[in-house]
Amino acid sequence: MDELAAGLPLLPPGLPPWVALLLVGVSFLTSGMTAALGLGGGVALLAVMASFLPPAALIPVHGVIQLGSNAGRAVIQRRHVVWRLVLPFALGSLAGALAGGQMAVTLPGWVLKSAVGLFVLYAVWAPRLKLGDLGPLAFGLGGALATFLTMFVGATGPFVGALLAPKPLARLQLVSTLATCMTLQHGLKILAFGLLGFAFGPWLGLIAAMVATGFLGTLAGTRLLHRLPEARFRVGFRLVMTLLALQLLVSSLWGLLA
Repeated sequence: MDELAAGLPLLPPGLPPWVALLLVGVSFLTSGMTAALGLGGGVALLAVMASFLPPAALIPVHGVIQLGSNAGRAVIQRRHVVWRLVLPFALGSLAGALAGGQMAVTLPGWVLKSAVGLFVLYAVWAPRLKLGDLGPLAFGLGGALATFLTMFVGATGPFVGALLAPKPLARLQLVSTLATCMTLQHGLKILAFGLLGFAFGPWLGLIAAMVATGFLGTLAGTRLLHRLPEARFRVGFRLVMTLLALQLLVSSLWGLLA
């Protein structure tokens, strides 16, 4: 195993090659989920990554991968982006990243794992938020809150989607504006972690591979998953995510008591 790791110079130190290959495959599958069923592959990917990555690396690395996924959609659909909504969201996100980053780097690993585990349970089981149509100031505050939270739990796409849902947007406008907002959010998060001292270099090989397979998963998503009965798939998805979340909570409790 050590010899295999030596042959992969861009593999993060201490990460077994089989784990790296597993994560690369999971990136493909979770992107396929999102493309085919709209089930929030970012949350699923976060839950799996949290089981293997060091807590200090989890949110920054997940953020870069999600940046790649959202940026692709934002660029392809850029002509449909509603920029009057993106601007207040971006300003709010800047404040949220600055505030959240300072706190995230000082929290113990068991706290971050617990936060991710609880967030996964919430994202999977809680009813969707139903917010009213927010004005520019309130929308900017929503962006600040979403970006503050993403510094701890990574995948806040469902919350940002709830901010945009009441807006009178066509489907392409909604999808492209959401992708643009998430691209800005993840970009600011990565910048904040970089300025706070996180070293992305050792993770670039894994990140590049996961971004590439995530893109392939997006292209192949419909063909990969369209034959699955959606109702049964949703039940299975919830059960798997619940087990992963509980594993994270047990692991964090064990870390606290150790």
